[in-house]
Amino acid sequence: MLSYEDFDPEAEGLREVLASTGNGRFCARGAAEWENADDVHYPGTYAHGVYNRETTILGGVPVGNEDLVNLPNWLVLKLRIEGEDAIGLADVELLDYRHGLDLRAGVMTRSVRFRDAARRETTVRCRRFVSMASPHSAGIEWTLIANNWSGRIQVVSAIDGRVTNRGVARYLELEGRHLDPVSPRTFGPDVIALKVQTRQSNVYISQAARTRVFDGRGPAAVGRALYQTDDYVQQVLSFEVAQGAPVRVEKMVALATSRDPATSDTLAKAGTASLRSPDFGPALARHGGAWEELWRVCDVLVRSDDEVRRLLRLHISHILQVCSRHTADLDAGVPARGLNGEAYRGHVFWDELYIYPFLSVRLPEVTRGLLMYRYRRLEEARAAAHEAGFDGAMFPWQSASEGTEQTQHVHLNPLSGRWEADLSHNQRHVNAAIFYNVWHYLQATGDLAFLRDYGAEMMLEIARFWGSIAHLNPERQRYEIHGVMGPDEFHDKYPGAEEGGLRNNAYTNVMVAWLTGLACEVLSLLPDSRAAALRSRLEISDEELRLWRDMSRRMFVPFHDDGIISQFEGYEQLEELDWDGYRERYGNIQRLDRILHAEDDDPNRYKVSKQADVVMLFYLFSPSTLRSLFERLGYEYRAHTAGRNITYYDQRTSHGSTLSFVTFAGALAGLDPESSWERFLIALRSDAEDIQGGTTREGIHMGVMSGTLDLMQRAYTGSEIRDGVLHFDPRLPVAVGGVSFWMQFRRTPVQVSLDHRRLELTVHREGAGGPIQVGVGDDVRELCPGDTETFGLSPAVAAGGRESRV
Repeated sequence: MLSYEDFDPEAEGLREVLASTGNGRFCARGAAEWENADDVHYPGTYAHGVYNRETTILGGVPVGNEDLVNLPNWLVLKLRIEGEDAIGLADVELLDYRHGLDLRAGVMTRSVRFRDAARRETTVRCRRFVSMASPHSAGIEWTLIANNWSGRIQVVSAIDGRVTNRGVARYLELEGRHLDPVSPRTFGPDVIALKVQTRQSNVYISQAARTRVFDGRGPAAVGRALYQTDDYVQQVLSFEVAQGAPVRVEKMVALATSRDPATSDTLAKAGTASLRSPDFGPALARHGGAWEELWRVCDVLVRSDDEVRRLLRLHISHILQVCSRHTADLDAGVPARGLNGEAYRGHVFWDELYIYPFLSVRLPEVTRGLLMYRYRRLEEARAAAHEAGFDGAMFPWQSASEGTEQTQHVHLNPLSGRWEADLSHNQRHVNAAIFYNVWHYLQATGDLAFLRDYGAEMMLEIARFWGSIAHLNPERQRYEIHGVMGPDEFHDKYPGAEEGGLRNNAYTNVMVAWLTGLACEVLSLLPDSRAAALRSRLEISDEELRLWRDMSRRMFVPFHDDGIISQFEGYEQLEELDWDGYRERYGNIQRLDRILHAEDDDPNRYKVSKQADVVMLFYLFSPSTLRSLFERLGYEYRAHTAGRNITYYDQRTSHGSTLSFVTFAGALAGLDPESSWERFLIALRSDAEDIQGGTTREGIHMGVMSGTLDLMQRAYTGSEIRDGVLHFDPRLPVAVGGVSFWMQFRRTPVQVSLDHRRLELTVHREGAGGPIQVGVGDDVRELCPGDTETFGLSPAVAAGGRESRV
């Protein structure tokens, strides 16, 4: 249970997000059903892929924004006693209040006991779910108890289409109205429904709600009054309550959009689904069974303190709310802030780099479906590259409905109140992230059919893009890439420069050296006929393949200070920042960029990082892979290279993105497990405690939540797939007594159980993939279905030391 024992208006926005419910198709914030959107409460519902574009005139300049749309509010249930105004939390004396999320069952709960102005004491207990068993369904149950009175009450059950996108303060100047009304409707006496349409993207959304009342004898007789307008429909249910006698109100809801498969008229589909819906109890049981199956596949059992176990499960719960088996057949990407808020306007970024590793070894069909989101936008990426003067495919930094670049040209600095230039569309490393995601999905699954039909084409077109944006510097005899940004968004250009972009961002160049080396190998994994057809259709010449091989050996990587990889060329010439002075003046300096801009200064002047580019390399790749890569490039990679670079950038990083804590924790896992664990705990708590001071209420951080799980399953077990072998190099922190989880490797379920003395691997008896190879160090063994193998670990590992050896 995630639970809160009081009502705190200041924290309500955060709690609404953390107690949200979803099923991989749509999610609803954990707002109280009886509250309207205001400065405290923000009911919101969001569905994958439902975007809309609007234009706002700011300072005489048209600014476009494409938003993940806040859908009609189906939560509405309001209580009236004896014909008085509807009850709100601000209007009553709270005697008892509890609110939370049952993680195992996927159920939001709220219990309120209050005293009204007439001294009547009433209890309202709520349970709510978005069905993991039925992709279009949700349900609310109220249990009402008149504690010290009897009388007549009214329950207002409504669907409200008057909603707008107003959940993020810094977007309030942007147009937030995205829905036009179509029509309300009823389906018999119990069901109300509402149909709306997005104003630009022409997506139809319909919701239907069946509301019934039950007393101790069964269905209760109620009076019903209907009220409707074009964008709002409600029923008022009137009935008697007796002191101390519980009465249940059930609201069963169905949601349909015109983007759903097998859908003609969304209004008819939602209404029919609501009529057919089982009652709350049976529907909840089916929902709970679906969650139980997911927990068997996705749970991570950690022998550590209660907080670690609870927060890891909170993260699993939220990942599955956004990405479940219901997501696999959708045209959906992963919004960086999930489906329970409007931050980043619901756009898809590179954060999937942190998200897919968890999904690929548990629900690989979901990762496959999410990768198809990118494939379906490949033509748009090709067009973007062509318009910019490049070849291949150039995927956008921010993607939404069509895969066009949705990064705004300006953004609002909440500290200064000024609109400032946004150059982050130059983060072309998103292309490398997509290549990385496809390759590692292939390594985990062996899904050659996906590679043949979709993946190879994306990877080759991405390699082609880098081949066209890079150029050979004849003096260095190395390839360079100019005009880009790395993951560190504090540096978008050189100090005083007119144009945006940097030269030779080290993270980007190393990623390009890695992926161009693999691009040719991709063709060799395909059947000869498919490889030939793909080369012919894409017009890939032998000369182009030679260029990629040459780039994989001669990309330029800048260095300074005896082995420190420069974040970008010229980084060493920047000024050092007075870190202690800024901490003393501002306390929290995670968003140092906003602080400096508010002072009319520029972070481009300083050796400061939001999240250190260079450290990303040590997070994504194992030491052996990096050593091989740097040696292929002709650069020295020493035993202390990782440690020295991580320490250097740690001293110059503000961790303005909580992803930075995940990155440092992963990079330090094999070098300093205890320091890694400190960063892990910060990342683990970052959303639950909202350490960035208000950002979580705008939507969870999917990358951070997934990243903490990836740290547990990959960084601390040292798992890596090389040459078709699942390798482990354990490095558990002392605070973790052990970890156990199921993963799927090449269609074969494997249970991984690790403590400080041994690693035990058990292959499920029904493994469909056949024998697999696993290894620790040089000890590689074959496991068949039903087999268990145990690897003993050295005393250094048992002590949580800095080395991991068998």
